[in-house]
Amino acid sequence: MKKSLVKRLLVFFVVVVIFSLVYIPLFNDMKFGLDLKGGFEVLYQVKRSDGEKLTTNDLNSTYDVLKRNVDSLGVSEPEITIEGNDKIRVKLAGVTDIEGARKALSNVANVSFRDVDDKLLMDASVIKGAKLSYDEEGNPAISLQVADKEKFLKATTEVSERTSGENVMVIWYNFENGVNSYEKDAETCGQEDSMCLSAATVSQGFSSDVIITGSFDKEEAENLASNINAGSISTKLTEISSQNVNASYGQGVLTNTFIAGVVGMVLVIVFMTLLYKFAGFIEGVNLLLYMLLVMGVFWLIGGVLTLPGIAALVLGIGMAVDSCVITNERIKESLEKGNGLKVAFKEGNSESWSSIFDANVTTLIVAIVLFIFGESSVKGFATMLMITIFATMFVMVFLNRIILDKFVKTKYFDESPNKFVRFLKINKSPMKKPNIKSIRITKRCFTITIIYLIIGITYLLINGFNLGIDFRAGSDVTIKADNITEKMVESDFKKLDYEVVSIEKQSNDEIYVRLNTELKEKGINKVNEYFEDKYDAQTEINVVTDVVKQDLIKNAFYSVIIASIAIIIYISFRFTFSYAISSIVTLLHDVIVVMALFSVFKIEVNVIFIAAILTIIGYAINNTIVVFDRVRENIKNYKGKMTKESLKGIVDDSVSETLTRSLYTTLTTLIPVICLIVLGSKGILPFNLAIIFGLVIGFYSSVILAPQLWYLIESRKLKSENDNKLLDAKKNKNNESASKKKNNVKNESSKTKAAKKKKKK
Repeated sequence: MKKSLVKRLLVFFVVVVIFSLVYIPLFNDMKFGLDLKGGFEVLYQVKRSDGEKLTTNDLNSTYDVLKRNVDSLGVSEPEITIEGNDKIRVKLAGVTDIEGARKALSNVANVSFRDVDDKLLMDASVIKGAKLSYDEEGNPAISLQVADKEKFLKATTEVSERTSGENVMVIWYNFENGVNSYEKDAETCGQEDSMCLSAATVSQGFSSDVIITGSFDKEEAENLASNINAGSISTKLTEISSQNVNASYGQGVLTNTFIAGVVGMVLVIVFMTLLYKFAGFIEGVNLLLYMLLVMGVFWLIGGVLTLPGIAALVLGIGMAVDSCVITNERIKESLEKGNGLKVAFKEGNSESWSSIFDANVTTLIVAIVLFIFGESSVKGFATMLMITIFATMFVMVFLNRIILDKFVKTKYFDESPNKFVRFLKINKSPMKKPNIKSIRITKRCFTITIIYLIIGITYLLINGFNLGIDFRAGSDVTIKADNITEKMVESDFKKLDYEVVSIEKQSNDEIYVRLNTELKEKGINKVNEYFEDKYDAQTEINVVTDVVKQDLIKNAFYSVIIASIAIIIYISFRFTFSYAISSIVTLLHDVIVVMALFSVFKIEVNVIFIAAILTIIGYAINNTIVVFDRVRENIKNYKGKMTKESLKGIVDDSVSETLTRSLYTTLTTLIPVICLIVLGSKGILPFNLAIIFGLVIGFYSSVILAPQLWYLIESRKLKSENDNKLLDAKKNKNNESASKKKNNVKNESSKTKAAKKKKKK
């Protein structure tokens, strides 16, 4: 049996090593966001120059212009995304010449029509537009709609009557004399990165709409039509937010975050091994497989890793460990009943499934809502969170069970199951389990809870939040340099003619400054150059306008409301409405307390704070569902008549049975979060603090408040049902009395009639 165990351990570790070696080289191509690599990001609002309503075609054409302009910069991994109905976000990670990037992006697209000698024949003003069409044989083509028929006839006639060279009209995108020429670019004409869009043979002059034919496929024809339209777009771009991060600053953040992640992971593995012995160790190693799978999927979908994404990955580790904790606690309970390891393992996995499934689905609901309503960084967070959920179900539930089952079947642990999973037995005598009188405790806690909620809400209403740039608009400047002080920086900004709202030292060499002014291109360049020349400083500048602020506030409100409604519907479907109401009231409590704590401690509230709030909702509901799942199970197994006292006992037992699981899950999630705070970047400090507050408060509310609220609702229903039964019994008794009385009257009446008859006789 020992040989069998050793053999399977060797196979397991060989598989893990091979899997790691296959995956690790892929991560050399991992894309990193601005906050980890440095670079430039800008959000444009798109409007038509003529004041008309912006159309989808206008937006797509503007997108094509920006894409072409970015290609001219030679950026290896640009991100250009359309957001909503009138915004385009451009991210250029790794760009160091931010001023040059801004100018390149703002270049107006210019489509021109030339002959093979590069002589200008006409510009895009002659064309109304272009669209996908088909020739007589059904092949993809481009239909040109002519605006100025006289100019078009003159140009096409000139090309068709050429006696020397080719009768070809060349369509150019942003043609530059001395840089572009048909002679040099003829071979690449029509390719994606070429400024030469098309070269069409002209056999005669045309004075009406024409069709350009060639060996196009549908996609190529659509792209050409789009590029021609881009040359005559009537849109203008307004910069409504921007961010620039110094490359070395971003690299430092990446290094610190990586170290924090590795340390957090090692501590979680050690904790799981000490807690659950052999099973905990194998689950800890499986966490490495889980991490590799998550990162591999993220790489395959072309994801861009950012600080919020890493935060989602850390939280995903918490959820992955949670599934192991739930299962191990169930296995322990079965072992404590006297079952063998094989039976306990099977029972534990079976009984833990519903809790794991419901907890992951509710978190998935939160992630989907975040993805729909979140802005760029929040979408990245949501994407990573969704991947971690599916990876948890595959690796930490499905694969983990298969692997552990192989070790159980060696029978090595049959004689000493305590080596497989540490359970509550010392000297063959069962230890006393925690016996929490949650209903009695909660009555006292309710008063305390109401008091601190009133104080917190009052403080929040009076003092408000320490709003970050995302929710107040303006500019934030982070300056990193040796021997720099707040007084020096404040004096510098006065010289630059900018009003400082607040200034604080974040570390020995880092100063954080808030300005009311929305810095434009010139202002950003002026600030960057000033501090670089004077202190050799690295700067990070974020600019947000009122337009962005309003959108973020609106989307944040929708996110929280829709996520809450979706969770109510799901829990009502899986449990009952009383469970759903108790859960939502508990979640509101958690959110209010976290918001109040942020207000009291003056912690900055930024866009990623909304992701933190929704993550707290997901985690809190996760804990609450595990408790409610046990309540539901205990009710199902209860054989006697349900009374108020028996209901109270079921709640107390359910809380006692799930207490250690809730505590362990909270601790295993806190470990990597604390590592990120101590060793990682300050960029996600508000997020990490919100998660710590949320985990502690969520533990309290899921163990104390949620079961009590459910008990109050159900005990009232029970009382109401008993009252109805008593009322029905009373009615029945009254009806019986009335019936007897009526029968007595009938009997008396019949006796009277009989007496009268006898008298007559």
